[in-house]
Amino acid sequence: MVAAVAITRKDLAAADLRDAAKRTDDADAARRMLALALVLEGKLRSEAARSCGMDRQILCDWVHRYNAEGLQGLHNRTAPGAKPRLSPAQEQEVADLVRSGPNLAEHGVVRWRRIDLSRVIEQRYGVKLAERSVGTLLHRLGFRRISVRPRCPGQDAAAQDAHKKTLPLWSRQRSRLMPAASRSNFGGRTRPASASRAP
Repeated sequence: MVAAVAITRKDLAAADLRDAAKRTDDADAARRMLALALVLEGKLRSEAARSCGMDRQILCDWVHRYNAEGLQGLHNRTAPGAKPRLSPAQEQEVADLVRSGPNLAEHGVVRWRRIDLSRVIEQRYGVKLAERSVGTLLHRLGFRRISVRPRCPGQDAAAQDAHKKTLPLWSRQRSRLMPAASRSNFGGRTRPASASRAP
């Protein structure tokens, strides 16, 4: 019998690995389980690896992981990512600040932009965040980007309504005066049929 990859863990047989591969939703882990099952059944390491879409060295690496961690070691690991630069308490303060909105006298803006929040975070906590990082932070805190026109603090709603009421309704009056026969399908005037024909 040809020597195969040394699998030191003996708690699962080849049939058990095949059953586990059927039950898992992780396709990559299932391929690795099947490759190990082939090795336990006596297949050559190169043949088992090729059958499951990997090379011999990769299979060897997964055998080491399986020996150390069992079936759990055959799943991909999620990278931990960078550590948040703000503490949970500081992130909560930023969330409260976003909810309450900026103070025009203090912050100089009427609505928050990412660059404004980046400046405030640096002033308060001494942490410099890029605009993209501020966007990631806001997304993690449950905020979504909205695109609305900010309301000017000095605008007069009553004056705006009064101005709207004084606008002429010339478009409606003009359409009533223009006879339907003199308009084409596209709304423009048309010439009489006789004028467009050559004599």
